[in-house]
Amino acid sequence: MTRIDAKFAALKEKGQKAFVSYIMGGDPDMATSLEVMKGLPAAGVDIIELGIPFTDPMADGPTIQLAGQRALEAGMTLQKTLDMAAEFRKGDDTTPIVLMGYYNPIYNRGVDQFLTDAKAAGVDGLIVVDLPPEEDDELCIPAQKAGLNFIRLATPTTDDKRLPKVLQNTSGFVYYVSVTGVTGSAEAEAGNVGPEVARIKAATDIPVIVGFGVNTPEKAQAIASVADGTVVGSAIVSKIAAGEPVADILGFVKSLADGAHRAGAKR
Repeated sequence: MTRIDAKFAALKEKGQKAFVSYIMGGDPDMATSLEVMKGLPAAGVDIIELGIPFTDPMADGPTIQLAGQRALEAGMTLQKTLDMAAEFRKGDDTTPIVLMGYYNPIYNRGVDQFLTDAKAAGVDGLIVVDLPPEEDDELCIPAQKAGLNFIRLATPTTDDKRLPKVLQNTSGFVYYVSVTGVTGSAEAEAGNVGPEVARIKAATDIPVIVGFGVNTPEKAQAIASVADGTVVGSAIVSKIAAGEPVADILGFVKSLADGAHRAGAKR
């Protein structure tokens, strides 16, 4: 059982929905980014998505694209992202860390070396948005053999014919992208998301977490109420981009987490 599996089991026991937060590794610099990361669990974050900065982030909107640029300009690398995870692990051995990014930096490093290093750094799962199921032998299967969850994205365009392929080797959770578009491009609506989550859950026992377009505590609560939890990224990254104090950023994160957790309390 991975930390991700253990986290969902614990949440289920409490009747609580998951709150997942995304930050870009090294944005605006490694020290600030690590300070934010270390504060996330106390702010109510159940799972941390840690972005690997990349020059061509095709799934990301302007907010996260700019975060990646800031991180790269500050000297952030894949190795330093792993170093962040390892440093975080020194003080927290239970909060799951999911690396989210693109295949190129991993391919560059070499899959076997990357998986060894990620495991050693305390990483629990991977979301690699530009590797479709047809390429599972490339990274997904080796990752699972190394004990890492490989989390797949499902979208509004993932029809019933495609869904089994998407779910085939997915583990940890399914990340349902609530909007057709890039991160931060539109707002998620529970009325649209609910039936899609139900469709996915009818085909798998894995938790379904909804992200893209969730940006307020109220939205987090509404979306979490129709899924197993929710992810917020761009809204948090925007606060970091604005140079807000870390305490204020974490206060905002707590408000989002409280919203998502209220969704579970109602059931």
